[in-house]
Amino acid sequence: MQNSVPSVVFKTRVRNEALGGPNPFEWQDISTDDLFAGKNVVVFSLPGAFTPTCSTSHLPRYEELYSEFQAQGVDAVVCVSVNDAFVMYQWGQSQKAENVFLLPDGNGEFTRKMGMLVDKNNLGFGQRSWRYAMHVENGQISKLFSEAGFADNCATDPFEVSDADTMLNYLKAR
Repeated sequence: MQNSVPSVVFKTRVRNEALGGPNPFEWQDISTDDLFAGKNVVVFSLPGAFTPTCSTSHLPRYEELYSEFQAQGVDAVVCVSVNDAFVMYQWGQSQKAENVFLLPDGNGEFTRKMGMLVDKNNLGFGQRSWRYAMHVENGQISKLFSEAGFADNCATDPFEVSDADTMLNYLKAR
């Protein structure tokens, strides 16, 4: 396991009411330093927005337990997916995500540098993230939960250890 999060810049879209009109959003670069420097962060990564397990279990449970993560001293809960900013925004809207920060890794750079980029060509997805969760303190990875069976074109979608409850139990036991 690597010790620190990789240094990358994410291309995100943020709302700016001063722009007016039907699409008041602008591009904003967010670096890993912006996200992690001096902060206690839980990150979970999943194969894709709008996919079954990600939408019915993975994101909703982190959203549901957000206040409990805060009670453990967590500053932010971040969901990373190899999707673009537009898809992540629409997924957040459809999921009514208010607390978890949905972080688009559109080029898969962060995921690749984490060593978690896999081919999911068998599903027509192309390159996506393997499912994992990690606790990051000031940019340093203190715990990583990676699903078993890491492989390109995996026939299954394991979801046993990257879930919100496993991460919360880990934080409570520290």
